[in-house]
Amino acid sequence: MFDRSVETLSPEPLRAHQWQRFRTMAREVLTGNPFVTAKWRAAGLRPAADLAGWDDFRRLPFTVKRELAEDQAAHPPFGTNLTYPLERYVRVHQTSGTTGTPIRWLETPEAWEWWARCWAMVLAGAGVTPADRVFLPFSFGLFVGFWGALEGARALGALAIPAGGLDSPTRLALMEALGATVLVCTPSYALHLVEVARERGLDLRKLPVRATVHAGEPGAGIPTVRARIEEGWGARAFDHAGMTELGAYSYECAEQAGLHVNESEYIAEVIDPATGAPAREGELVLTNLGRVCSPAIRYRTGDRVRLAEAPCRCGRTFLRLEGGILGRLDDMLIVRGINLFPAAIEEVVRRFPAIDEFQIEVFREGELDEIRVLVELEDPSGVRPIQEAFREAFGIRLQVAAVPLKSLPRFELKARRVVRR
Repeated sequence: MFDRSVETLSPEPLRAHQWQRFRTMAREVLTGNPFVTAKWRAAGLRPAADLAGWDDFRRLPFTVKRELAEDQAAHPPFGTNLTYPLERYVRVHQTSGTTGTPIRWLETPEAWEWWARCWAMVLAGAGVTPADRVFLPFSFGLFVGFWGALEGARALGALAIPAGGLDSPTRLALMEALGATVLVCTPSYALHLVEVARERGLDLRKLPVRATVHAGEPGAGIPTVRARIEEGWGARAFDHAGMTELGAYSYECAEQAGLHVNESEYIAEVIDPATGAPAREGELVLTNLGRVCSPAIRYRTGDRVRLAEAPCRCGRTFLRLEGGILGRLDDMLIVRGINLFPAAIEEVVRRFPAIDEFQIEVFREGELDEIRVLVELEDPSGVRPIQEAFREAFGIRLQVAAVPLKSLPRFELKARRVVRR
């Protein structure tokens, strides 16, 4: 599915479309959203009529994740970035990132259908059609993750196969039994399934899978990772990037030449992260246009990107990110699709007075990124409560190992506790 009427718009009608959508959203948001209203008033904007053009848009303040977290802490449990009364909302999800307490996000029925449309475009970019059977090996919980992909498959008319709560061998057997043609998962998990299949003598290239779509972590946009996935599965691997705060904002086309930003549903900017000035390479800033209930306006993603200069050979005119997401502007670690920050790990460790020093080891276990937290403990039995604290904080189990007291490095200046093995 390639909607040429939208995806090949020339710049002028595309900008007109975006501006109309944004003005309509702004009028609605300013009537009931305390979070946005307070931010814009502080910036000197009061009625939506003050938005006369793109110069006014660029004067709007950026939004950062810290603000949203602080707002929810001050107004629990959902904060004030809500345009409508709570009775209008039908779903709650939360971020996987662990810079602290996860940010919760509420959805109205209209917003959830918008999620479905955006993910349908992701799948369509990878060539998925109603004839496909889309396999989703994802444990469905509060993390929005691949919930959107499930809805996107429905919106596209494809057969969705949810496969949460199963181990990897069972998932592979189910894929074979049901004739799955598309796999949607993190790139690390796709490689892990290749490893599991090899151990069991299963040749995945003989399955009918013809495309894999990846999100949740960088990887599918990295040529060597993509090559390993495609070799292991005998299928084309497509990249995608999205965020709980923003939605499914990008997709890859058949040319596999970077991520297209879905500019029919998003306003995209790239800025110098230090000055906020426009840049060809820098931080990606996005405004979503279809989530009026809880919008993200000029949201600083923290993702480093580079704008492609040449038009894509597929014919789409949407902005294209060369190489996809190039990396994070912070020191985020990604483990099994979950975002982990060293500061968040330290926050948990420092709850235990017996620990003087710790270290975070990052290593590869088979095809998956893993971390091990080394803690100085006199009594090794103290490891278990630390593991439980990590599980409660992050929703995944981390390896924790006790090491002798005074065995880890000390630092006079800035500590370097993350070590890659």
